[in-house]
Amino acid sequence: MSDENNMSQDFPVLVAQLGPLDGGRWSLDHTQMLGRDPGCDIVIPDRQVSRYHARLTAGTNGIVLEDLGSKNGTTHNNSPLHAPVVLQDGDIIKIAVAQEFMFLSSDATMPLEAVPNRNDRLVLDMRSRQVWVLGKQMSPPLSASQFHLLWKLYENCGSVVTRQELVNTVWGDEQSAGVSDQALDALIRRLRDRLAEVDPAQAYIVTVRGHGMRLDIPKD
Repeated sequence: MSDENNMSQDFPVLVAQLGPLDGGRWSLDHTQMLGRDPGCDIVIPDRQVSRYHARLTAGTNGIVLEDLGSKNGTTHNNSPLHAPVVLQDGDIIKIAVAQEFMFLSSDATMPLEAVPNRNDRLVLDMRSRQVWVLGKQMSPPLSASQFHLLWKLYENCGSVVTRQELVNTVWGDEQSAGVSDQALDALIRRLRDRLAEVDPAQAYIVTVRGHGMRLDIPKD
């Protein structure tokens, strides 16, 4: 069985974030069975988890996640999983409501043990897809689309990023043409709401009308 002591940067990585396995890391170098049964590759000791709950398999297009008819279900980026799906970097997987994982495309993006300047008001770590606000790690973590949007603003902190640049960052150049203004506005609104849960006193994401968005991080 694979764990944090058996990793190669050639393989994707599964990181346990919330739940009984919090902090665990597995290299996806072979098919991984997830469930409550002791014979599973990744054993989740919770009665809400089926004996053989879900499976991760290397397919031609990447790592495929599938639910195995579990009683309490599997979610992929907060949506119930009804059919196998190819995972993308930063995807969030939940097994029942017992255990949450993050999928990383390789262990080159593994979380840092310590993030510099964590005392700053807002800190992002691209490698772990983690966010700290007022020194507290955001939990549950941002969705992949929320994180990528915030990262684009974070990279250009204090400068205006056009709406088209944000759309290209989140949805990719090929799909950006079909993205509506409403879709981007909804994503920005959800991201603002998440940040306000931790720090309601600061409006981090500022709209610059006619130009785009800007991230403002005050220096305490």
